[in-house]
Amino acid sequence: MFEDVRRAFHDLLHGQVPPGGRRELLGVMKETIVQARMALDDLRDGVAATQRRAETERRELDTVRRRKGLAQGVADAETVSIAERFEAQHGERLAVLERKLAVQQAELELVEREVEEMKAQYKAAAAGVGSGMAAGATDPAVLDPLDGGRAALERELGELARKAGREDAAAAAEAQLAELKRKMGK
Repeated sequence: MFEDVRRAFHDLLHGQVPPGGRRELLGVMKETIVQARMALDDLRDGVAATQRRAETERRELDTVRRRKGLAQGVADAETVSIAERFEAQHGERLAVLERKLAVQQAELELVEREVEEMKAQYKAAAAGVGSGMAAGATDPAVLDPLDGGRAALERELGELARKAGREDAAAAAEAQLAELKRKMGK
């Protein structure tokens, strides 16, 4: 499912990415992990929906069987015939839904393993494995792309504050320069 990402992780972990491209590749990897986690949520929702549909079919099948038994008890051949037809339909739907559920659960387990593997590889790559940097030379907050984001958020807010400060200082310098020019008559 994630072959391109796996190849990129492999290249990064084995030092086959130039140092200038590491940061960009790490960003792409982090985004891919986030998207994979969102895909996991979609898969889980699909499994839950199929479970609900299968449970509804089970209840319908039980109801049809109960009605069939009642019809047999009063020797109503027409109702028994109709109940048998509906019993077959609900039984077939339930069998299909159970197979579908088994496949969805297997797919969910597979993707969960792949995402966990990608997270572990991302952590290793962010720690500098394969880069020539000493392992652990990066900020520990970078190591978990889904850590709740507190450290990353604080870092990003700090960067934004510094950028805003630089922009304010540049604007103030421009205003002072304009005032000086005005005073000098230029």
